[in-house]
Amino acid sequence: MTTNLLANEASPYLQQHKDNPVHWVPWTSDALAQAKQENKPILLSIGYAACHWCHVMAHESFENPEIAALMNTLFVNIKVDREERPDLDAIYQSALALLGEQGGWPLTMFLTPDGHPFWGGTYFPPTARYGRPGFPDVLNTIAKVYREDPEKVAKNVSALGDALNQMSQPRQAAWAGLQTLDQVDGIAEAALQMIDFEHGGTRGAPKFPQPSFFSFLWRSYLRTGTTELRDAVTITLDHLCQGGIYDHLGGGFARYSTDPYWLAPHFEKMLYDNAQLLELLSYVWAKTGSALYAARVQETVDWLLREMRLEGGAFAGTLDADSEGREGTFYVWDEAEIEDLIGPDAAAFKRTYDVSPGGNWEGKTILNRLRAMDFHDEETEANLATQRAALFQARTKRERPGLDDKVLADWNGLMISGLAIAGSIFNQPDWIAAARNAFAFVEREMTIANRLIHTWRGGIAKPGDVIDDYAQMARAALLLFEATAEETYIERAKDWIATANEFFWDPDGGSYFFSPSDANDLIVRTRTPFDNATPAGNGTLVEVLARLHYLTGKAQYRDNAERIVVSFTATAGEQLVNLPSLLNGFEFLAAATQVVIITDPSDPEGRRLRDIALASGLPSLVVMSIAPDAILPGTHPAAGKAPVGGKATAYVCVGQACGLPVSEAETLKLELARREPGM
Repeated sequence: MTTNLLANEASPYLQQHKDNPVHWVPWTSDALAQAKQENKPILLSIGYAACHWCHVMAHESFENPEIAALMNTLFVNIKVDREERPDLDAIYQSALALLGEQGGWPLTMFLTPDGHPFWGGTYFPPTARYGRPGFPDVLNTIAKVYREDPEKVAKNVSALGDALNQMSQPRQAAWAGLQTLDQVDGIAEAALQMIDFEHGGTRGAPKFPQPSFFSFLWRSYLRTGTTELRDAVTITLDHLCQGGIYDHLGGGFARYSTDPYWLAPHFEKMLYDNAQLLELLSYVWAKTGSALYAARVQETVDWLLREMRLEGGAFAGTLDADSEGREGTFYVWDEAEIEDLIGPDAAAFKRTYDVSPGGNWEGKTILNRLRAMDFHDEETEANLATQRAALFQARTKRERPGLDDKVLADWNGLMISGLAIAGSIFNQPDWIAAARNAFAFVEREMTIANRLIHTWRGGIAKPGDVIDDYAQMARAALLLFEATAEETYIERAKDWIATANEFFWDPDGGSYFFSPSDANDLIVRTRTPFDNATPAGNGTLVEVLARLHYLTGKAQYRDNAERIVVSFTATAGEQLVNLPSLLNGFEFLAAATQVVIITDPSDPEGRRLRDIALASGLPSLVVMSIAPDAILPGTHPAAGKAPVGGKATAYVCVGQACGLPVSEAETLKLELARREPGM
């Protein structure tokens, strides 16, 4: 007799469901074989541990004995952690989109016994409400259609299968693709019509941080000096940093805001959002000097190292939205609690952080500074910091949200990059050291013969990889090379790209599949250039390949980067704005600023020049420190250059032209600054 088989799974999300009366099984060949043997459709439920609506559906339906009995009778029920199996999630989210439905989690898909989708949705309530049918009604209807109308099921399967296969194939080019940065800047300026210039972000709700998109706008601002592009980014970051989406006591950003003001988030904190926001805030701080951005970077890194770093140095994936069975309980406050903890000086705190008797969210208060965006004087801010510390200490006594302590290779790659960039720009060696430790963990625990392992938890590394693992970890390696000048990081990046080329590259399509060629439990291999909450692997790899070309001189890296750009930009049409990582990579390919520092490795002046270059805040920057007797590839614009007067010497190069030799740190700073029309 089938029972719930999730108890031995490593995933915290699957563990959350191990005591459900539903006979959940993990995604395995045995589960598919069971469905074929019993001739039952599959109910596939995909979610993740920090997902609020996943918890809601679990409490309402999966813990309900009557609904569970119906599920057990009519279906083979498979539960998947989307963070463990992003390849499965990508396929079935795409299938849901083809059905005309909005995607998200929990994802509820109905499949034939061989894994082909024929209908689906996301959250379903236990009884009809919110304009959605009740889950028992859905179960009965789908099972009846599967039994009594096989032709309809077969028709849906065929249509969805054809569409999914078509999505995975190279598309016919409609034009030649991107050729110039002027085209990219035109896309950025057209995107301004999407911006909410009052509250930041894109118009409407919900509001997501979208770091890749706003990084794209920022880069275009640095090239063009268009003030609207600058404002689109800074207004967004100001409201993100002062809104309720930011944890003003503990640091770190929640996943998104449910309203257009950045006030009320779903309270889960994701590693990937915070990694990308660290990077974006650091780059924008380098040009604006905003005290707000500097504070949020420091506080977010403090949170990361305090609450998300695991033994061994890697980073956990998510903090849950719920505790004590409710969303946000850990983070919200009553006015009386705040007055008791702060005492007679609470009035200034309450005014600054929007504390009122009735609260601002479901009768409670989400701390925010949307009505006090500017910092007060130094003394007032010091008092507020003391009061925040008192509330933070009191909050530690509450039941904490759950921690999903899976280590994901791609998300750790994002955070390693974020820490390397922030550490370089803010001159924080400890942050770079934390990045190095996380990188060493992935090398040690999650790499077998240059093959990355996507997920690790509690000593268990589950076989499997996706292209995002290689994209983000290779980028992290190259950024650590710049921060440390240790060439072993370049070698590791080259190894991972070689593996990606062997198992993921499609020479016919000129791009990378999301899943490897030896993945044997998928109905289709997807590929995409489109960014979601995380950057698309293909987009990131344009930058990675461009970096490797600049560092090694090898044409194959450049050629593959160009093929990715042409493959996707020639077919994306009006959707190019949804490819910000690829567009950023194109800038890297077309016009990176290269700083070559010729110096003895032990010379502190050489290190000073490198620090100045890395702190410049130029996003499309390649920094290389080489010994005086090193030989650059003949195609490099700085080939044959030499140090001047026996001093550490920097050459700033764009395209095939290099500037005059520079030996003074302040002169190098000015040389880099003058290359930005926006400043």
